[in-house]
Amino acid sequence: MKCRRTPIEADVFEYKIDSGLEDGWELFSDVVTKGWIVTERLIRVERDNGTVVCPYITHKRGHTFIEEGDYIIIDADGTKHVCGADKIFKRYEKIGD
Repeated sequence: MKCRRTPIEADVFEYKIDSGLEDGWELFSDVVTKGWIVTERLIRVERDNGTVVCPYITHKRGHTFIEEGDYIIIDADGTKHVCGADKIFKRYEKIGD
């Protein structure tokens, strides 16, 4: 059976630090030591207490860490996704502001 993804509307935001779009922050040292991801492009913010943290969004599969140039997609049902600038407009068609 062939299927086509049903189009859904979503709000798309280019990520900016402390925009409130992230669901949380993880210590960079934990990301490096506990994760199996490439950390080169991860956004890192040094807090006043000297800790370095990385923003993430939460979804049904866990956390996705936000990288430089990423966009945050919020579907009509509130589900969040992260998408890189290289793919965002191949997957989403602009229909308004």
